[in-house]
Amino acid sequence: MRPPACLITCLITCLLAAVLPLGGCAHHPAELPNFRPTPHFGERQLEQRLEGGIRLLYNAPARLDPAKPTRLIAYALPNGNSIEQTLGARLQPGMDWHYDIQHIGAQVRRLREVSPQQNIVLVLMEAEGRSWPAWRRARSDANERIARLIDGLSAPLPGPVSIELMAHSGGGSLIFGLMEQGDIPASVERIALLDANYNFEAAQGHGQRLLAWLDRDARHRLIVVAYDDRHIVLDGKPVVSPTGGTWRASQRMLDFLAPLTPMAREEDADWLRLSTKEHRVAFFLHKNPENKILHTRLVGEMNGLLMAATLGRPEAEAWGRFGGPQAYDAWVQPQP
Repeated sequence: MRPPACLITCLITCLLAAVLPLGGCAHHPAELPNFRPTPHFGERQLEQRLEGGIRLLYNAPARLDPAKPTRLIAYALPNGNSIEQTLGARLQPGMDWHYDIQHIGAQVRRLREVSPQQNIVLVLMEAEGRSWPAWRRARSDANERIARLIDGLSAPLPGPVSIELMAHSGGGSLIFGLMEQGDIPASVERIALLDANYNFEAAQGHGQRLLAWLDRDARHRLIVVAYDDRHIVLDGKPVVSPTGGTWRASQRMLDFLAPLTPMAREEDADWLRLSTKEHRVAFFLHKNPENKILHTRLVGEMNGLLMAATLGRPEAEAWGRFGGPQAYDAWVQPQP
């Protein structure tokens, strides 16, 4: 005797529910056909060389899940550093010390570990000559090129992509060049200046561009990390000029932003922290009481990228602590 049709329908429905996610459609992991596998952590990478001397390296998980949102962390390199050095590796005898100071690759891997609900892709942006400030000075159309670069960053990735624009040191020049060209694209959801805000000048329109971008979408977030570099010396000489450095730049930013975006203030022996409600604008300023050079330590040793990428998100407390110790040692790749 044949079973009733309703029973057959019920059995089929139960079987489908067991193998398909809610919503009724299978989500097959998206391949990245132009990306090549790497020897480390099951990742895939894509290198691009653009006209004008810009080199990009995308680092992604083996596959992207189309059911999850995709975040692209676009990191502008500091002066003097290659992409490989910025990704980082475990330092071995004879290796250049630059491989052991930022560990952006390891920090992004740790971020993927604590953010399984998202696809997280990294793209490192290197300028010809390893200096974004020098690259901009050498080209009259530099800011236009930067705007086109940011506009096309998500092209190698499937589906909608949100961009988180981050920079360290001279890499901040790329972000300020973008602002000088025009409005910050709405697709940029987060800007993090990791000891990289030297160029800020209200007279250049930087403050107005930032405010307009923040007002455009409640998801937009600005994070600034800096330290008191006014009195540091290297080889007996001051590192910054009497008007330069990121501490003074941060004060210029605050002079512009604070009257328009009121911020709560917290202070202890080492840090001055200022932020608006829900950390949509946040400044983390190290007071540097021992007058040390903290420029790269803020990013690498103190987990600067991890903090900037998770501030205001549920995983902000999941990975470790801003200020150290390093939260990503297990994710440092063994070799370049």
